[in-house]
Amino acid sequence: MAATSGSSDHKHASAVRPGISNLQQPTGTSSSPHTPSRAISSTFSSPAYGYRSEPEILVFEFGARYIRAGIAGESAPRCKLGFGPEQARRVGDYRQWLPGYESRPKKKETGRTWGKGHELWHLDLREMDLGLFEDKIERLVRDIYTRYLLLDAKTKRVVLVLPSLLPHPLLSSLISCLFNNCQMPSITMLPSPTMAVVSAGLRSAVVVDIGWHETNITAVYEYREISQRKTTRAMSLVTDHMKRMLQNVFDDTENEHTRYVAEEAALDRTIDVEFSHAEEVTARLAWCRTSKDDTGGIEERLESVKLGHQIPDKNSLSTSKADQGSVVSVPLLSSSSKPVQLPFSAFQQPVEAALLASDAAVYVLDDEEQPIPHLLYKALLSLPPDVRGLCMARIIITGGGSEIPGLKSRIVNELSTMVRKRGWDPVCGKAADKYRHTKAENARNQSIAAPKLNMPLESIEEDPGDLATKTSSLAPAAFEPQVSDPIEEKLRRRGLKVDPATYSGVVRGVETLGAWAGASLVAGMKIKGVVEIERDAFLQHGLAGAKREMEVSVAQTRQSSFGQGLQRGGGAEKAGWTLGVWA
Repeated sequence: MAATSGSSDHKHASAVRPGISNLQQPTGTSSSPHTPSRAISSTFSSPAYGYRSEPEILVFEFGARYIRAGIAGESAPRCKLGFGPEQARRVGDYRQWLPGYESRPKKKETGRTWGKGHELWHLDLREMDLGLFEDKIERLVRDIYTRYLLLDAKTKRVVLVLPSLLPHPLLSSLISCLFNNCQMPSITMLPSPTMAVVSAGLRSAVVVDIGWHETNITAVYEYREISQRKTTRAMSLVTDHMKRMLQNVFDDTENEHTRYVAEEAALDRTIDVEFSHAEEVTARLAWCRTSKDDTGGIEERLESVKLGHQIPDKNSLSTSKADQGSVVSVPLLSSSSKPVQLPFSAFQQPVEAALLASDAAVYVLDDEEQPIPHLLYKALLSLPPDVRGLCMARIIITGGGSEIPGLKSRIVNELSTMVRKRGWDPVCGKAADKYRHTKAENARNQSIAAPKLNMPLESIEEDPGDLATKTSSLAPAAFEPQVSDPIEEKLRRRGLKVDPATYSGVVRGVETLGAWAGASLVAGMKIKGVVEIERDAFLQHGLAGAKREMEVSVAQTRQSSFGQGLQRGGGAEKAGWTLGVWA
Protein backbone atom coordinates (compact mmCIF):
# COMPACT_ATOMS: atom_id res chain seq x y z
CA MET A 1 0.00 0.00 0.00
CA ALA A 2 2.85 2.35 0.75
CA ALA A 3 4.43 1.76 -2.64
CA THR A 4 1.11 2.29 -4.41
CA SER A 5 0.50 5.53 -2.55
CA GLY A 6 3.95 6.89 -3.38
CA SER A 7 3.51 6.01 -7.04
CA SER A 8 0.15 7.79 -7.26
CA ASP A 9 1.62 10.91 -5.61
CA HIS A 10 4.47 10.91 -8.12
CA LYS A 11 2.07 10.66 -11.05
CA HIS A 12 -0.08 13.46 -9.65
CA ALA A 13 2.91 15.81 -9.36
CA SER A 14 3.98 15.00 -12.90
CA ALA A 15 0.54 15.86 -14.19
CA VAL A 16 0.55 19.24 -12.42
CA ARG A 17 4.06 20.14 -13.60
CA PRO A 18 4.50 18.93 -17.16
CA GLY A 19 7.95 18.14 -18.46
CA ILE A 20 9.63 19.02 -21.72
CA SER A 21 8.21 15.92 -23.41
CA ASN A 22 4.69 17.31 -23.15
CA LEU A 23 5.71 20.43 -25.13
CA GLN A 24 6.80 18.39 -28.15
CA GLN A 25 4.21 17.81 -30.83
CA PRO A 26 3.66 14.21 -32.00
CA THR A 27 5.02 13.44 -35.43
CA GLY A 28 2.53 13.71 -38.21
CA THR A 29 0.08 15.77 -36.11
CA SER A 30 -0.96 19.26 -37.30
CA SER A 31 -2.44 21.73 -34.82
CA SER A 32 -3.10 25.46 -34.70
CA PRO A 33 -0.41 27.74 -33.23
CA HIS A 34 -0.74 28.11 -29.46
CA THR A 35 1.27 29.30 -26.49
CA PRO A 36 3.29 26.45 -25.00
CA SER A 37 3.10 25.66 -21.33
CA ARG A 38 5.70 27.21 -19.02
CA ALA A 39 8.32 24.79 -17.70
CA ILE A 40 9.19 25.15 -14.03
CA SER A 41 12.52 23.53 -13.21
CA SER A 42 12.33 23.42 -9.41
CA THR A 43 9.96 23.91 -6.53
CA PHE A 44 11.36 27.31 -5.46
CA SER A 45 11.48 28.96 -8.87
CA SER A 46 9.00 31.71 -9.77
CA PRO A 47 7.65 32.79 -13.16
CA ALA A 48 9.84 35.88 -13.73
CA TYR A 49 8.78 38.14 -10.91
CA GLY A 50 12.21 39.71 -10.53
CA TYR A 51 10.95 43.33 -10.74
CA ARG A 52 9.15 44.75 -7.73
CA SER A 53 7.74 48.25 -7.83
CA GLU A 54 8.03 50.47 -4.77
CA PRO A 55 4.75 51.13 -2.94
CA GLU A 56 3.33 54.48 -3.94
CA ILE A 57 2.84 57.13 -1.26
CA LEU A 58 -0.04 59.57 -1.61
CA VAL A 59 0.31 63.20 -0.51
CA PHE A 60 -2.72 65.30 0.51
CA GLU A 61 -2.58 68.97 1.43
CA PHE A 62 -5.69 70.21 3.23
CA GLY A 63 -6.59 73.89 3.35
CA ALA A 64 -9.65 75.86 4.34
CA ARG A 65 -10.77 76.11 0.70
CA TYR A 66 -8.99 73.47 -1.40
CA ILE A 67 -7.44 70.02 -1.27
CA ARG A 68 -4.33 69.21 -3.31
CA ALA A 69 -3.50 65.57 -3.96
CA GLY A 70 -0.86 63.65 -5.86
CA ILE A 71 1.79 60.95 -5.67
CA ALA A 72 5.04 61.37 -3.77
CA GLY A 73 8.05 62.10 -5.95
CA GLU A 74 6.19 64.31 -8.41
CA SER A 75 6.84 68.03 -8.67
CA ALA A 76 3.21 69.19 -8.63
CA PRO A 77 -0.13 67.81 -7.40
CA ARG A 78 -2.36 66.02 -9.84
CA CYS A 79 -5.51 67.84 -8.78
CA LYS A 80 -6.75 70.77 -6.76
CA LEU A 81 -10.38 70.47 -5.69
CA GLY A 82 -12.64 72.81 -3.78
CA PHE A 83 -16.05 72.38 -2.25
CA GLY A 84 -18.93 74.74 -2.96
CA PRO A 85 -22.72 74.74 -3.03
CA GLU A 86 -22.74 72.98 -6.41
CA GLN A 87 -20.77 70.04 -4.97
CA ALA A 88 -23.14 69.79 -2.01
CA ARG A 89 -26.11 68.65 -4.08
CA ARG A 90 -27.78 65.31 -3.55
CA VAL A 91 -27.00 62.32 -5.70
CA GLY A 92 -29.02 62.50 -8.93
CA ASP A 93 -29.43 66.30 -8.92
CA TYR A 94 -28.28 67.37 -12.40
CA ARG A 95 -29.74 70.87 -12.53
CA GLN A 96 -26.35 72.49 -13.02
CA TRP A 97 -26.05 70.84 -16.47
CA LEU A 98 -29.41 72.08 -17.74
CA PRO A 99 -29.34 74.68 -20.55
CA GLY A 100 -29.48 78.23 -19.26
CA TYR A 101 -28.84 77.26 -15.63
CA GLU A 102 -26.09 79.86 -15.15
CA SER A 103 -28.37 82.71 -16.26
CA ARG A 104 -31.18 81.80 -13.87
CA PRO A 105 -31.68 84.05 -10.83
CA LYS A 106 -30.21 82.50 -7.69
CA LYS A 107 -31.05 82.97 -4.06
CA LYS A 108 -29.21 85.97 -2.65
CA GLU A 109 -27.12 85.58 0.48
CA THR A 110 -26.93 87.85 3.49
CA GLY A 111 -23.87 89.21 5.20
CA ARG A 112 -23.90 86.38 7.75
CA THR A 113 -23.86 83.49 5.26
CA TRP A 114 -22.01 85.13 2.35
CA GLY A 115 -19.23 82.77 1.22
CA LYS A 116 -19.67 80.23 4.05
CA GLY A 117 -20.76 77.47 1.67
CA HIS A 118 -17.43 77.62 -0.19
CA GLU A 119 -15.31 76.76 2.87
CA LEU A 120 -14.29 73.32 4.02
CA TRP A 121 -14.10 74.57 7.59
CA HIS A 122 -14.01 77.80 9.57
CA LEU A 123 -12.21 78.45 12.80
CA ASP A 124 -15.30 79.27 14.85
CA LEU A 125 -16.22 75.71 15.83
CA ARG A 126 -19.30 76.81 17.80
CA GLU A 127 -21.25 77.23 14.55
CA MET A 128 -19.70 74.35 12.64
CA ASP A 129 -21.20 70.92 11.97
CA LEU A 130 -18.37 68.40 12.23
CA GLY A 131 -20.51 65.69 10.65
CA LEU A 132 -21.01 67.84 7.55
CA PHE A 133 -17.28 68.49 7.52
CA GLU A 134 -16.58 64.74 7.45
CA ASP A 135 -19.07 64.29 4.60
CA LYS A 136 -17.31 66.97 2.56
CA ILE A 137 -13.91 65.38 3.12
CA GLU A 138 -15.24 61.92 2.24
CA ARG A 139 -16.77 63.11 -1.04
CA LEU A 140 -13.67 65.03 -2.09
CA VAL A 141 -11.28 62.17 -1.25
CA ARG A 142 -13.47 59.68 -3.09
CA ASP A 143 -13.50 61.89 -6.19
CA ILE A 144 -9.72 62.24 -5.99
CA TYR A 145 -9.21 58.47 -5.89
CA THR A 146 -11.72 57.60 -8.62
CA ARG A 147 -11.10 60.46 -11.07
CA TYR A 148 -7.49 61.55 -10.68
CA LEU A 149 -5.31 59.03 -8.82
CA LEU A 150 -7.05 55.79 -9.93
CA LEU A 151 -5.53 53.87 -7.03
CA ASP A 152 -6.71 51.69 -4.18
CA ALA A 153 -6.74 53.60 -0.90
CA LYS A 154 -6.59 50.51 1.30
CA THR A 155 -3.00 49.64 0.45
CA LYS A 156 -1.39 53.05 0.10
CA ARG A 157 0.44 55.00 2.76
CA VAL A 158 -0.86 58.57 3.06
CA VAL A 159 0.98 61.78 3.97
CA LEU A 160 -1.10 64.74 5.17
CA VAL A 161 0.16 68.32 4.99
CA LEU A 162 -1.76 70.35 7.57
CA PRO A 163 -1.47 73.77 9.23
CA SER A 164 0.27 73.66 12.58
CA LEU A 165 -2.56 75.56 14.32
CA LEU A 166 -5.38 73.26 13.23
CA PRO A 167 -7.85 72.77 16.14
CA HIS A 168 -8.06 69.33 17.69
CA PRO A 169 -11.78 68.74 16.88
CA LEU A 170 -11.09 69.33 13.18
CA LEU A 171 -7.96 67.18 13.32
CA SER A 172 -9.81 64.32 15.02
CA SER A 173 -12.71 64.47 12.56
CA LEU A 174 -10.35 64.54 9.58
CA ILE A 175 -8.31 61.52 10.68
CA SER A 176 -11.43 59.58 11.69
CA CYS A 177 -12.98 60.18 8.27
CA LEU A 178 -9.87 58.99 6.45
CA PHE A 179 -9.52 55.85 8.60
CA ASN A 180 -13.19 54.87 8.74
CA ASN A 181 -14.48 55.81 5.31
CA CYS A 182 -11.34 55.58 3.15
CA GLN A 183 -9.76 52.59 4.97
CA MET A 184 -6.25 54.05 4.92
CA PRO A 185 -3.69 51.83 6.73
CA SER A 186 -1.48 54.60 8.16
CA ILE A 187 -1.18 58.38 8.07
CA THR A 188 1.89 60.58 8.40
CA MET A 189 1.29 64.24 9.24
CA LEU A 190 3.71 66.99 8.22
CA PRO A 191 3.41 70.72 9.08
CA SER A 192 2.93 73.00 6.09
CA PRO A 193 5.44 75.75 7.16
CA THR A 194 8.28 73.24 7.44
CA MET A 195 7.40 71.70 4.07
CA ALA A 196 7.46 75.15 2.47
CA VAL A 197 11.00 75.56 3.82
CA VAL A 198 12.00 72.16 2.43
CA SER A 199 10.68 72.97 -1.04
CA ALA A 200 12.70 76.20 -1.01
CA GLY A 201 15.90 74.20 -0.44
CA LEU A 202 16.53 75.68 3.02
CA ARG A 203 16.83 74.52 6.59
CA SER A 204 15.90 77.77 8.36
CA ALA A 205 13.48 80.49 7.29
CA VAL A 206 10.48 82.54 8.35
CA VAL A 207 7.30 81.51 6.50
CA VAL A 208 4.50 84.01 5.88
CA ASP A 209 1.45 81.92 4.94
CA ILE A 210 -1.32 84.22 3.66
CA GLY A 211 -4.23 81.81 3.92
CA TRP A 212 -7.98 82.16 3.74
CA HIS A 213 -8.94 82.73 7.39
CA GLU A 214 -5.60 83.77 8.89
CA THR A 215 -2.09 84.78 8.02
CA ASN A 216 0.39 82.65 9.98
CA ILE A 217 4.01 83.70 10.41
CA THR A 218 6.19 80.79 11.50
CA ALA A 219 9.91 80.85 12.24
CA VAL A 220 11.59 77.55 11.31
CA TYR A 221 15.13 76.81 12.49
CA GLU A 222 16.77 73.55 11.41
CA TYR A 223 13.38 72.14 10.37
CA ARG A 224 11.86 72.95 13.78
CA GLU A 225 9.10 75.47 14.40
CA ILE A 226 10.28 77.78 17.15
CA SER A 227 7.84 80.71 16.93
CA GLN A 228 4.36 81.35 15.57
CA ARG A 229 2.24 84.46 15.21
CA LYS A 230 -1.05 84.99 13.43
CA THR A 231 -3.39 87.73 12.28
CA THR A 232 -6.91 87.76 10.90
CA ARG A 233 -5.83 89.80 7.87
CA ALA A 234 -6.08 87.18 5.15
CA MET A 235 -7.73 86.54 1.79
CA SER A 236 -11.25 86.26 3.19
CA LEU A 237 -10.98 89.86 4.34
CA VAL A 238 -9.65 90.95 0.93
CA THR A 239 -12.58 89.27 -0.83
CA ASP A 240 -15.00 90.87 1.62
CA HIS A 241 -13.60 94.35 0.89
CA MET A 242 -13.84 93.69 -2.84
CA LYS A 243 -17.46 92.62 -2.37
CA ARG A 244 -18.23 95.87 -0.53
CA MET A 245 -16.72 97.96 -3.29
CA LEU A 246 -18.68 96.16 -6.01
CA GLN A 247 -21.86 96.33 -3.89
CA ASN A 248 -21.50 100.10 -3.42
CA VAL A 249 -21.00 100.53 -7.14
CA PHE A 250 -24.08 98.42 -7.80
CA ASP A 251 -26.11 100.61 -5.44
CA ASP A 252 -25.17 103.56 -7.69
CA THR A 253 -23.66 105.62 -4.87
CA GLU A 254 -21.04 108.00 -6.17
CA ASN A 255 -17.57 107.96 -4.62
CA GLU A 256 -18.55 105.20 -2.20
CA HIS A 257 -15.57 103.09 -3.19
CA THR A 258 -13.25 105.59 -1.52
CA ARG A 259 -14.81 105.17 1.94
CA TYR A 260 -16.31 101.69 1.94
CA VAL A 261 -13.60 100.40 4.26
CA ALA A 262 -14.75 102.46 7.24
CA GLU A 263 -18.33 101.20 7.00
CA GLU A 264 -19.48 97.85 8.39
CA ALA A 265 -22.14 96.22 6.26
CA ALA A 266 -25.16 95.00 8.17
CA LEU A 267 -25.06 91.27 8.75
CA ASP A 268 -28.68 90.85 7.69
CA ARG A 269 -28.33 92.92 4.52
CA THR A 270 -28.90 91.13 1.22
CA ILE A 271 -25.77 90.96 -0.91
CA ASP A 272 -26.27 91.28 -4.67
CA VAL A 273 -22.71 90.32 -5.56
CA GLU A 274 -22.10 86.58 -5.71
CA PHE A 275 -19.12 85.09 -3.90
CA SER A 276 -17.72 83.42 -7.01
CA HIS A 277 -17.85 86.70 -8.93
CA ALA A 278 -16.13 88.70 -6.16
CA GLU A 279 -13.44 86.02 -5.87
CA GLU A 280 -12.83 86.06 -9.62
CA VAL A 281 -12.50 89.85 -9.68
CA THR A 282 -10.04 89.61 -6.79
CA ALA A 283 -7.97 86.97 -8.56
CA ARG A 284 -7.90 88.84 -11.88
CA LEU A 285 -7.67 92.54 -10.96
CA ALA A 286 -6.45 92.91 -7.37
CA TRP A 287 -2.93 94.27 -7.07
CA CYS A 288 -0.70 95.96 -4.51
CA ARG A 289 1.70 98.87 -4.54
CA THR A 290 5.30 97.79 -4.18
CA SER A 291 6.01 100.79 -1.91
CA LYS A 292 4.19 103.75 -0.42
CA ASP A 293 6.19 106.27 -2.46
CA ASP A 294 5.69 104.57 -5.81
CA THR A 295 4.13 106.91 -8.41
CA GLY A 296 4.20 104.82 -11.56
CA GLY A 297 1.91 105.62 -14.50
CA ILE A 298 -1.44 103.94 -14.79
CA GLU A 299 -0.75 102.77 -18.35
CA GLU A 300 2.38 100.96 -17.17
CA ARG A 301 0.36 99.27 -14.45
CA LEU A 302 -2.23 98.05 -16.91
CA GLU A 303 0.49 96.64 -19.13
CA SER A 304 2.09 94.95 -16.12
CA VAL A 305 -1.18 93.24 -15.25
CA LYS A 306 -1.55 91.94 -18.79
CA LEU A 307 1.99 90.53 -18.73
CA GLY A 308 1.71 89.15 -15.17
CA HIS A 309 4.53 91.29 -13.77
CA GLN A 310 4.72 93.14 -10.46
CA ILE A 311 2.71 96.33 -10.48
CA PRO A 312 3.94 99.81 -9.63
CA ASP A 313 1.18 102.08 -8.43
CA LYS A 314 0.03 105.47 -7.19
CA ASN A 315 -0.55 106.71 -3.67
CA SER A 316 -4.28 107.32 -3.77
CA LEU A 317 -7.46 106.69 -5.71
CA SER A 318 -7.58 110.20 -7.17
CA THR A 319 -8.17 110.19 -10.91
CA SER A 320 -5.90 112.52 -12.82
CA LYS A 321 -5.91 113.13 -16.55
CA ALA A 322 -3.79 110.05 -17.08
CA ASP A 323 -6.11 107.95 -14.92
CA GLN A 324 -9.36 109.10 -16.54
CA GLY A 325 -8.65 107.11 -19.70
CA SER A 326 -7.56 104.00 -17.72
CA VAL A 327 -10.87 102.44 -16.80
CA VAL A 328 -11.63 98.77 -16.23
CA SER A 329 -15.00 97.34 -17.25
CA VAL A 330 -16.30 94.83 -14.68
CA PRO A 331 -19.53 92.91 -15.48
CA LEU A 332 -21.77 92.23 -12.48
CA LEU A 333 -23.27 88.93 -13.58
CA SER A 334 -25.38 88.48 -10.49
CA SER A 335 -27.11 91.84 -10.64
CA SER A 336 -27.03 93.46 -14.05
CA SER A 337 -25.85 92.72 -17.54
CA LYS A 338 -24.46 96.25 -17.86
CA PRO A 339 -20.74 96.34 -16.98
CA VAL A 340 -19.47 98.69 -14.31
CA GLN A 341 -16.72 101.18 -15.13
CA LEU A 342 -14.08 101.51 -12.42
CA PRO A 343 -10.61 103.10 -12.42
CA PHE A 344 -7.85 100.56 -12.31
CA SER A 345 -6.33 102.24 -9.25
CA ALA A 346 -9.43 101.27 -7.24
CA PHE A 347 -8.54 97.59 -7.26
CA GLN A 348 -5.49 98.07 -5.05
CA GLN A 349 -7.51 99.57 -2.22
CA PRO A 350 -8.99 96.27 -0.91
CA VAL A 351 -5.49 94.81 -0.57
CA GLU A 352 -4.17 97.94 1.13
CA ALA A 353 -7.01 98.02 3.63
CA ALA A 354 -7.28 94.29 4.34
CA LEU A 355 -3.66 93.09 4.48
CA LEU A 356 -1.62 96.23 5.15
CA ALA A 357 -4.09 98.38 7.17
CA SER A 358 -2.91 101.54 5.45
CA ASP A 359 -6.01 103.43 6.63
CA ALA A 360 -5.51 102.81 10.38
CA ALA A 361 -2.79 103.43 12.93
CA VAL A 362 -1.00 100.35 14.22
CA TYR A 363 -1.39 101.24 17.91
CA VAL A 364 -5.21 101.21 17.71
CA LEU A 365 -5.33 97.68 16.31
CA ASP A 366 -5.69 94.51 18.35
CA ASP A 367 -2.91 91.96 18.64
CA GLU A 368 -4.79 89.66 16.25
CA GLU A 369 -5.36 92.46 13.69
CA GLN A 370 -1.80 93.62 13.08
CA PRO A 371 -0.72 94.34 9.48
CA ILE A 372 1.44 91.66 7.91
CA PRO A 373 4.71 93.70 7.73
CA HIS A 374 4.43 94.78 11.40
CA LEU A 375 3.62 91.26 12.53
CA LEU A 376 6.59 89.94 10.56
CA TYR A 377 8.84 92.50 12.25
CA LYS A 378 7.58 91.45 15.69
CA ALA A 379 8.07 87.78 14.85
CA LEU A 380 11.70 88.41 13.89
CA LEU A 381 12.22 90.64 16.92
CA SER A 382 11.20 87.83 19.28
CA LEU A 383 13.85 85.47 17.90
CA PRO A 384 17.40 85.07 19.28
CA PRO A 385 19.96 87.20 17.40
CA ASP A 386 21.69 84.30 15.65
CA VAL A 387 18.38 82.75 14.52
CA ARG A 388 17.08 86.17 13.49
CA GLY A 389 20.08 86.75 11.25
CA LEU A 390 19.38 83.54 9.36
CA CYS A 391 15.60 83.93 9.13
CA MET A 392 15.52 87.58 8.04
CA ALA A 393 17.57 86.64 4.98
CA ARG A 394 15.16 83.80 4.13
CA ILE A 395 11.63 85.22 4.09
CA ILE A 396 9.20 82.86 2.34
CA ILE A 397 5.79 84.29 1.40
CA THR A 398 3.37 81.58 0.39
CA GLY A 399 -0.37 80.87 0.40
CA GLY A 400 -3.18 82.06 -1.83
CA GLY A 401 -2.54 85.73 -1.07
CA SER A 402 1.04 85.54 -2.31
CA GLU A 403 -0.29 85.43 -5.89
CA ILE A 404 -1.38 89.10 -5.71
CA PRO A 405 1.02 91.09 -7.92
CA GLY A 406 3.30 93.38 -5.94
CA LEU A 407 2.40 92.06 -2.47
CA LYS A 408 5.66 90.17 -1.86
CA SER A 409 7.78 93.18 -2.76
CA ARG A 410 5.62 95.45 -0.61
CA ILE A 411 6.03 93.27 2.49
CA VAL A 412 9.81 92.98 2.06
CA ASN A 413 10.19 96.73 1.36
CA GLU A 414 8.17 97.76 4.43
CA LEU A 415 10.13 95.35 6.61
CA SER A 416 13.41 96.79 5.32
CA THR A 417 12.16 100.30 6.08
CA MET A 418 11.22 99.40 9.66
CA VAL A 419 14.58 97.71 10.26
CA ARG A 420 16.44 100.70 8.87
CA LYS A 421 14.50 103.20 11.01
CA ARG A 422 14.06 101.29 14.27
CA GLY A 423 16.72 98.62 14.19
CA TRP A 424 15.85 95.74 16.50
CA ASP A 425 14.67 97.85 19.43
CA PRO A 426 11.45 96.46 20.98
CA VAL A 427 10.54 99.91 22.39
CA CYS A 428 8.60 102.14 20.01
CA GLY A 429 6.83 105.48 20.24
CA LYS A 430 7.64 109.18 20.14
CA ALA A 431 9.93 109.09 23.16
CA ALA A 432 11.84 106.12 21.74
CA ASP A 433 12.19 107.82 18.36
CA LYS A 434 13.49 110.99 20.03
CA TYR A 435 16.01 108.96 22.05
CA ARG A 436 17.27 107.15 18.95
CA HIS A 437 17.58 110.43 17.09
CA THR A 438 19.58 112.00 19.93
CA LYS A 439 21.81 108.94 20.18
CA ALA A 440 22.51 109.04 16.44
CA GLU A 441 23.39 112.73 16.63
CA ASN A 442 25.83 112.15 19.50
CA ALA A 443 27.49 109.25 17.69
CA ARG A 444 27.87 111.37 14.57
CA ASN A 445 29.42 114.24 16.52
CA GLN A 446 31.84 111.86 18.24
CA SER A 447 32.88 110.36 14.93
CA ILE A 448 33.67 113.83 13.62
CA ALA A 449 35.69 114.79 16.71
CA ALA A 450 37.54 111.46 16.98
CA PRO A 451 40.19 112.11 14.29
CA LYS A 452 41.21 115.33 16.03
CA LEU A 453 41.79 113.47 19.28
CA ASN A 454 43.96 110.75 17.70
CA MET A 455 47.29 112.64 17.71
CA PRO A 456 50.30 111.15 15.86
CA LEU A 457 53.11 109.71 17.95
CA GLU A 458 55.73 112.14 16.52
CA SER A 459 53.90 115.17 17.92
CA ILE A 460 54.07 113.87 21.50
CA GLU A 461 57.32 114.82 23.27
CA GLU A 462 56.44 113.52 26.72
CA ASP A 463 57.83 110.49 28.41
CA PRO A 464 57.05 107.26 26.50
CA GLY A 465 55.75 105.75 29.72
CA ASP A 466 52.83 108.18 29.68
CA LEU A 467 52.02 107.51 26.01
CA ALA A 468 49.39 104.83 26.67
CA THR A 469 47.53 106.90 29.24
CA LYS A 470 47.58 109.99 27.01
CA THR A 471 46.19 108.25 23.93
CA SER A 472 43.59 106.26 25.88
CA SER A 473 42.30 109.43 27.51
CA LEU A 474 42.10 111.30 24.20
CA ALA A 475 40.20 108.80 22.02
CA PRO A 476 37.06 106.86 23.11
CA ALA A 477 37.34 103.11 23.27
CA ALA A 478 34.60 102.69 20.63
CA PHE A 479 36.87 104.28 18.01
CA GLU A 480 39.99 102.33 18.86
CA PRO A 481 41.02 99.75 16.23
CA GLN A 482 40.03 96.20 17.07
CA VAL A 483 42.94 94.01 18.10
CA SER A 484 42.87 90.82 16.08
CA ASP A 485 43.12 87.50 17.86
CA PRO A 486 45.21 85.00 15.86
CA ILE A 487 43.44 82.01 17.41
CA GLU A 488 40.00 83.29 16.44
CA GLU A 489 41.21 84.05 12.92
CA LYS A 490 42.56 80.53 12.58
CA LEU A 491 39.31 79.00 13.78
CA ARG A 492 37.33 81.19 11.41
CA ARG A 493 39.41 80.16 8.40
CA ARG A 494 39.12 76.51 9.36
CA GLY A 495 35.34 76.82 9.75
CA LEU A 496 34.99 78.36 6.28
CA LYS A 497 36.64 75.30 4.76
CA VAL A 498 34.21 72.91 6.44
CA ASP A 499 31.01 75.00 6.28
CA PRO A 500 30.83 77.90 3.81
CA ALA A 501 29.65 81.25 5.10
CA THR A 502 25.87 81.53 5.25
CA TYR A 503 23.95 84.49 3.88
CA SER A 504 22.51 86.35 6.88
CA GLY A 505 21.95 89.76 8.37
CA VAL A 506 20.00 91.34 5.49
CA VAL A 507 16.33 91.38 4.54
CA ARG A 508 15.76 89.11 1.56
CA GLY A 509 12.85 87.14 0.10
CA VAL A 510 13.09 83.54 -1.13
CA GLU A 511 10.79 81.72 -3.53
CA THR A 512 9.32 78.32 -2.71
CA LEU A 513 7.51 75.59 -4.62
CA GLY A 514 4.86 75.23 -1.93
CA ALA A 515 4.11 72.91 0.96
CA TRP A 516 2.86 70.09 -1.26
CA ALA A 517 6.10 69.92 -3.24
CA GLY A 518 8.12 69.81 -0.02
CA ALA A 519 6.02 66.96 1.35
CA SER A 520 6.35 65.12 -1.96
CA LEU A 521 10.14 65.43 -1.71
CA VAL A 522 10.22 64.25 1.91
CA ALA A 523 7.91 61.29 1.27
CA GLY A 524 9.82 60.30 -1.87
CA MET A 525 13.06 60.13 0.15
CA LYS A 526 11.42 57.72 2.65
CA ILE A 527 12.06 60.06 5.57
CA LYS A 528 10.18 59.06 8.69
CA GLY A 529 7.93 61.73 10.15
CA VAL A 530 7.49 62.58 13.81
CA VAL A 531 3.71 62.03 13.65
CA GLU A 532 2.89 58.60 12.23
CA ILE A 533 -0.54 57.19 13.12
CA GLU A 534 -1.59 53.60 12.60
CA ARG A 535 -5.21 52.84 11.87
CA ASP A 536 -5.77 50.33 14.67
CA ALA A 537 -4.12 52.51 17.30
CA PHE A 538 -6.19 55.56 16.40
CA LEU A 539 -9.53 53.75 16.16
CA GLN A 540 -8.93 52.28 19.60
CA HIS A 541 -8.16 55.48 21.52
CA GLY A 542 -8.47 58.44 19.13
CA LEU A 543 -6.40 61.53 19.80
CA ALA A 544 -6.39 60.62 23.49
CA GLY A 545 -4.02 57.75 22.73
CA ALA A 546 -1.27 60.10 21.58
CA LYS A 547 1.63 60.96 23.84
CA ARG A 548 1.96 64.51 25.06
CA GLU A 549 5.63 64.88 24.23
CA MET A 550 6.47 67.18 21.35
CA GLU A 551 9.13 64.79 20.04
CA VAL A 552 9.58 61.05 19.80
CA SER A 553 12.57 59.65 21.68
CA VAL A 554 15.20 58.12 19.45
CA ALA A 555 15.84 55.31 21.92
CA GLN A 556 12.19 54.28 21.90
CA THR A 557 11.79 54.27 18.11
CA ARG A 558 15.16 52.74 17.25
CA GLN A 559 14.76 49.61 15.15
CA SER A 560 17.03 46.69 14.45
CA SER A 561 18.93 46.57 11.18
CA PHE A 562 17.23 43.27 10.45
CA GLY A 563 13.74 44.77 10.47
CA GLN A 564 10.90 44.97 12.95
CA GLY A 565 10.44 41.20 13.22
CA LEU A 566 13.47 40.67 15.46
CA GLN A 567 12.47 43.64 17.56
CA ARG A 568 9.06 42.16 18.27
CA GLY A 569 10.62 38.78 18.89
CA GLY A 570 12.91 40.30 21.52
CA GLY A 571 9.91 41.36 23.55
CA ALA A 572 10.42 45.12 23.17
CA GLU A 573 7.23 47.13 23.53
CA LYS A 574 6.18 49.12 20.49
CA ALA A 575 6.52 52.86 21.04
CA GLY A 576 3.37 55.00 20.95
CA TRP A 577 2.66 57.87 18.63
CA THR A 578 2.63 61.57 19.33
CA LEU A 579 0.92 64.65 17.90
CA GLY A 580 4.17 66.60 17.57
CA VAL A 581 3.49 70.28 16.81
CA TRP A 582 -0.28 69.64 16.94
CA ALA A 583 -0.17 68.65 20.64
